[in-house]
Order: sequence, then structure tokens, then C-alpha cells
Amino acid sequence: MVEPPRFDSSDREFLYREADFERVRSLIYKRAGISLSPVKHDMVYSRLARRLRAKSLKTFKEYLDRLESGVDPSEWEAFVNALTTNLTSFFREAHHFDILADFMRGLERRPIKIWCSAASTGEEPYSLAITACEVFGSMTPPVQIIASDLDTNVLAQGERGVYAEERIERMDRTRVQKFFLRGTGTQDGFVRVRPELQRLISFRRVNLLDRQWPLQGPFDAMFCRNVMIYFDKPTQYDILERFLPLLREDGLLFAGHSENFIHAAKLFRSLGRTVYARASTGTRA
Repeated sequence: MVEPPRFDSSDREFLYREADFERVRSLIYKRAGISLSPVKHDMVYSRLARRLRAKSLKTFKEYLDRLESGVDPSEWEAFVNALTTNLTSFFREAHHFDILADFMRGLERRPIKIWCSAASTGEEPYSLAITACEVFGSMTPPVQIIASDLDTNVLAQGERGVYAEERIERMDRTRVQKFFLRGTGTQDGFVRVRPELQRLISFRRVNLLDRQWPLQGPFDAMFCRNVMIYFDKPTQYDILERFLPLLREDGLLFAGHSENFIHAAKLFRSLGRTVYARASTGTRA
């Protein structure tokens, strides 16, 4: 068994102790359901040190005391944003978009509703919008996409729809020409998604731990990819249990490549390739 590295707070700008780290782990779990690994000492320090500088504080204990005191309620949002990892790309796990395209072609009901529950900086919901446009051969397909995330900073970036050109380097050139506008002048080196794509998506903040979500189903498809890995199994089960009534009887749930819901077999059954259906129905993929 490999032991985690020893905690070392020497030679740091701010006083940072083991007790501070454990306190951060407890707070982020209570606030966002995120289970931080015991070896994430350095990650926590580097991300929260920015908040200590912003608040002109000298120790992590001062910062955490201030956070819990409630004297600055908006700092909770900054705290969660700082510790939220947002890794995404256009058409990440591309096979999911092929499966969704086939699924949408077989649906006769309109409009088709999709929830992207870990939207991050917007690449995933825009990939969903592009897929819908291609399926229906139209820039105004009968599709509504809800894009949510816990982090308000990345949601704002997603809503703007502006990305560095390297973000689309691997995308098919035909797609780029059809769905993006290249920047000029001061915006050289950037691209913007076309307004038609933006109109298909509604960005909003949703904390999956909240007991009530500002959403109205049912959804034909739900994407919850690469976010469940940050939750423990009981939290995962609770979220999946609340997903269930929001998903249509024949709807599809898409998970991340490193996630599985075997522990929730009473709720969802695997269709393969990290795509799930309601356990009680014979959903087709």
C-alpha cells in the first residue's frame, strides 16, 4: 500500500497546517459534495492562496474563520469556484455524440430536451447543439439544452461562447466554418460560436447537492459526465435517485468514461459505453 505524502507547509507564503487542509476538505464536502483526496494538499494551497491574497489575509485559519463567520457571504461562491476542477473539450468522448445523434433521429416528439449538468466552460453543451443542428440539417433544430454548473465563472465564459483557436484545432474544418466565427483585430486568435448555437442553450447555476433544482423535466437525454467521480457513493446514489423522475421513460443518461453506476443498478442499467437507461424500461440506444 502506498502511503500519501507527508504534509509539508514549510517555505510557503501563507501559514497552512494539516488542520486547515482537513477543514477545507470538510467544508467543500458539506457545501458541494466534493470528496477531496487526502493527497491534495498542494492543490488546495495553490488554489486558495489566491483568495487569501485577494482578502489580504496571512493564514489559512484566518481565511476559513472568515468564511464560516458569514461576514462575507459571496466568498463561499469564490471558495467553491476555486476548488472546482473544470476540464473539458469540444466533442470529448466523441462516441456519445454519435449515440445521441442516432437517438434523436428516432424520436418523433418535439421539442427534444437535453440537460448538460456539468457544462463547465461550455464546450460540451455547444457540442450538443452542433450535433442537433447536424441531425436536423438546420441551425434552428427543435432542441432545447439546459447547461448547468456549480462554478459561476465557467458558466459566464460558456455563455460568452468565445474560445482560443487552439480549442478547436482538432475539430473537423467543415464544422469550424459552419459553427464558429473567427475573431479579427484585437480578437485575432479567438473564435466565437455562432449566435444560432447560443440561442439553443440556457446557462444556469445548479448545485447538484441542492434539494431543489431550478429545472423542469422530463428530459430526453441527460449528460452528467466526469462529475460523479468527485462524489462518494452515497452522494452519487442520492443524485441519481433524483435524476430518475427528470428523465423520460425512454431517455438516456450519459456518464464519463471513468464512471460507472453499478451501485445504482436499481435505478439505471448500462447500455454499454457509459450510456444508461432507466432500470425499469427497455430503452433503445
